Amino acid sequence: MLMIRLARFGAKKKPFYRIVVIEKERARNGRNLEVVGHYNPLTDPPTVDLKYDRVDYWTKSGAQLSDTVKRLVEKNPAVQPVA
Repeated sequence: MLMIRLARFGAKKKPFYRIVVIEKERARNGRNLEVVGHYNPLTDPPTVDLKYDRVDYWTKSGAQLSDTVKRLVEKNPAVQPVA
């Protein structure tokens, strides 16, 4: 099963996360299929950069969002283009 979840990077006490598509059984920072975004909780306000088209593609392909990633997607909706 595929999951869209956070992979931790950065130095000690300075976390930086990549939002990745990875098999559920793999290690947290194991080999991933694709990086679909970034999350930096240290900025004020926290920075979330997502590729919404790729997240939609993977969820339609059967990938599930982790609880944290689901919360980040809901709090940071895609910007609608101005018509």
